[in-house]
Amino acid sequence: MYYVYILQSENDGSRYIGVSIDLKRRIQEYNNGGTDYSKSKRPYKIIWYSAFYEKKRAYDFEKYLKSSSGYAFTKKTFNINTQNIHEKINLHI
Repeated sequence: MYYVYILQSENDGSRYIGVSIDLKRRIQEYNNGGTDYSKSKRPYKIIWYSAFYEKKRAYDFEKYLKSSSGYAFTKKTFNINTQNIHEKINLHI
């Protein structure tokens, strides 16, 4: 199975869209700071995922989600609001 997923940083509200064959391991890698990009944005939470049998379909859907149309779709469909996260951060500063 191939999993297309959307992660959201609990630190700054940014989103990350990707594909993995081992979703649990991939999320742990992000939360452990496995990449330079993810270190400053962790922790991450998973806000959505979908499983695909075919690799090509998974990567095609990931590509769509990363497009401007896909970005608008995910924002509307999953009600992703980074403003609320920024407000929470500002309250604790």
